[in-house]
Amino acid sequence: MGRVFDIPERRLEAMMSIVDNAQVHKRHAIFPIDYTIEPRALSKTNNEYIEHAVKLGREAAEKCLERAGLRPEDIDLIITVSCTGFMIPSLDAHLIHLMGFRPNVRRMPFTELGCAAGAMALGRKDISQANLISSVLFGDGAAAVIVRGNPAPGPKILVSETYTFADSLWAMGFDLRDSGLHILLSKDVPEMIGGKIRGLVEGFLERNGRKREDIRGWILHPGGARLLGNVEAELGLCKCDTQPSWDILGSVGNLSSATILFILQEWLEKRPLRAGEYALAAAFGPGFSAEFLLLQWN
Repeated sequence: MGRVFDIPERRLEAMMSIVDNAQVHKRHAIFPIDYTIEPRALSKTNNEYIEHAVKLGREAAEKCLERAGLRPEDIDLIITVSCTGFMIPSLDAHLIHLMGFRPNVRRMPFTELGCAAGAMALGRKDISQANLISSVLFGDGAAAVIVRGNPAPGPKILVSETYTFADSLWAMGFDLRDSGLHILLSKDVPEMIGGKIRGLVEGFLERNGRKREDIRGWILHPGGARLLGNVEAELGLCKCDTQPSWDILGSVGNLSSATILFILQEWLEKRPLRAGEYALAAAFGPGFSAEFLLLQWN
């Protein structure tokens, strides 16, 4: 970190304490670290993003279809989400041609809803506190999920809601400069979410005929260790309730848009709920917004 950002030794020592407390033990990256830290033109980093978004996206989608026992021609709608780079035609168009989806499959690409994965690749020499912390937290990853209308084993989506925090555009985002994309990340985000999360969750559950005691699975996006800890404290949860979130944060870091799906996979593989039990999924991102899903296991 000292070599990449050229920061004074005293500040580097302070950053190392943040690294120690981040609860991120391992992360994945497309390229070796020595190549990742080299200065590159924005056009080159974006071309690399396109190449590997298509490769990873295809791999994730193929594994997803295989697990679900479906073929590409069975799919009616493709939603792609990414915030690491920019591509037109979008990722879904590439996958349609490569994987044999139907010509009339519906498309819905999103590019501005992620929480900043890959910021370090596009803003390498930004030594602001926000960028240094994002370099500790964020990693590369891809995930895919199939949603279908007919009953199937696993979680059923009962209802979803979005909440956008008032006067919160400053909390998180990107600033595009000549040198690339620079992350905007307020240190107040964990407290902003912590101060609202209990009322938001209780209101969401009450509107949908459920109570906190009904929830057996807490599928929470770990924006960082402090944010996840604040959410736990406000909701009266212990680490045993949210261990899959901590495990994903520790093993791969914050993967932005894909993180909640990695955590859902942890629950499916290691802590599956019984039929009829309920789970709450919650994720947070630029806007500043919180997204809630009420799930019931089939």
